[in-house]
Amino acid sequence: MATAKAAATTTNGTAEKEPSFYDEEDNLKKLCDFLRSREGPGVREALLMEKRVHYLKGEKLVNFLVEPKKGTKWPSNLPRFENRPEAIAVCRELCKVQYLMRAEKRGKGELGMSRIREFDESGYFVWVYEGDKTVSHLMTTALIIGFLFCVCFPIWPTFLRVFVWYLSVSLLLFIFFLITVRAFVFLCVWIIGFEVWFLPNLFDETLSFVDSFKPIYSFEPTKPGQLPYRLGVGIAFFSFCYWAVTQPSEFDGFVNAQGDFLKDLYAGTLLSDMSQEQKENIDKPKTMSLDDLLKSLDTDINDNDFQDEVSEEEELESMLDNLVDDEEDIDEEEE
Repeated sequence: MATAKAAATTTNGTAEKEPSFYDEEDNLKKLCDFLRSREGPGVREALLMEKRVHYLKGEKLVNFLVEPKKGTKWPSNLPRFENRPEAIAVCRELCKVQYLMRAEKRGKGELGMSRIREFDESGYFVWVYEGDKTVSHLMTTALIIGFLFCVCFPIWPTFLRVFVWYLSVSLLLFIFFLITVRAFVFLCVWIIGFEVWFLPNLFDETLSFVDSFKPIYSFEPTKPGQLPYRLGVGIAFFSFCYWAVTQPSEFDGFVNAQGDFLKDLYAGTLLSDMSQEQKENIDKPKTMSLDDLLKSLDTDINDNDFQDEVSEEEELESMLDNLVDDEEDIDEEEE
């Protein structure tokens, strides 16, 4: 098996060490790619200068290089380390090329910069090496294109918008159905005295997408002291089942209402009370035709004429009232 260093004999008979395999930076990158993969040593997350980073202790890194954890598949293109001095020398080289950076613990989940730059097994080291950025750049480009594509949703063709609507509704119903089934199975078995979860890590945000589906199920006995709670929940559950059986009309009405709700949901009638013609023409600019403009103009003219007529009638009435009042005053004076 290849090792990190090998001995050679010179012409004068003295032994000297050949250059290490990890003296080349390309080989160091290969080693870092392996250490940063899932096969590498476990890391923790923390904040360093308001940035989330991954870190590990120097001793843990050296132990992994000398004796990897059980089940680790060491790459065939990387030589193994025979002893701790070889592993420590490579770790110092990683710090020298700034693939690792030493840090200090300042609190729970918080790191600070360290004045000491050299590698030490008792120190904490932050991974600076991020590997090949090609995949990251491609994902960023795809994210930007997808964002612009979603922003342009109002100008999508009708069939594509309908497809997205059906896809979104189907995904929402699937998630709701999955959560309901998981909770129902857990409730039924929990009443008996066991905890059964289908996809127990499905909503664990600390795990990756693939690890969220592992394991498929978990089966454990309930903790002691839950018997009163299980009895209470069991009585309530079976009471509901008895009500559903003895009141078929109400339960059937509930089922029919849910069916109508699903039909309306897929038809899209729950969103608004707009007509189909208004929905199809919602993105078209709303401009008045020539006939509409002429009608509005005639309406304005008629309104103005009506207001003028009303004002003239009011003036005549006020004048007549004044004349009548004057005549009455004169008659009173003559009497």
